[in-house]
Amino acid sequence: MRQTILARRYAKALFSLGKEQEKNEDYSEALGAIADLYKEESIENALVNPLYPLEARQSVMAKIAESAKADTILTSFLNLLVEKKRADILPDIACEMQVMVDEEQNISHGSVVSAIDLDDSLKEKIQQTLEKITGNKVILEASVDPSIIGGVIAKVGDLVLDGSIKTQLNGLKESIKGRE
Repeated sequence: MRQTILARRYAKALFSLGKEQEKNEDYSEALGAIADLYKEESIENALVNPLYPLEARQSVMAKIAESAKADTILTSFLNLLVEKKRADILPDIACEMQVMVDEEQNISHGSVVSAIDLDDSLKEKIQQTLEKITGNKVILEASVDPSIIGGVIAKVGDLVLDGSIKTQLNGLKESIKGRE
């Protein structure tokens, strides 16, 4: 929980600076690319391991910033993370930054779960319906869960539309129990 709060604070600070420079999307993309580098343990270790001197960690982050074509503000931000021993939360910061950029552009992320694979036209219809309901552009992620038997469960933020047969059967079961 504490890491998320810290990540949100750092992301909010960078978001504010990016908004002034009109570079929020660029910063978000760069942070996302750098966060992807954290999947390699050696890179994350080189940035967060206190056994390495601060100068060495700063040098590694400077090379990463240079390869990400970061401007001076983003480079300073990345350097600050190393100095404050917060480089370990960079992937969380990238995630929070992306959420803020998406909110600014009225983009919501959602998911749709179905019992079978959905074809593209059906996914598009679900996406359009969710866009009408939320008033935002929706980016859908589809998954398959045979346990719902049939129908779909769509989620966007706090909105959950559950049209699964499993839920309907459970509702019927509760209704029958209530009559006894």
